[in-house]
Amino acid sequence: MVLVFIRLIIGPTLPDRVVALELLASIIVGMIGAYAIYTDTSSFIDVAIVAALTAFLAAIGFARFLERGGPRND
Repeated sequence: MVLVFIRLIIGPTLPDRVVALELLASIIVGMIGAYAIYTDTSSFIDVAIVAALTAFLAAIGFARFLERGGPRND
């Protein structure tokens, strides 16, 4: 997890940071799912689904941003 934060902070390119953010989101969703199983609370599964959907939509947004040229220096 520390390596993910290092890549997120000092990643050389924006796509590296996006991949690190996606990995971090996947780890968090997995941890929420494991906690839901451990505590036998089904409402945490809903939280995990919402977190996964949010991470997916963020990845789509970043991909569209990069496809259109990324940050511009006008």
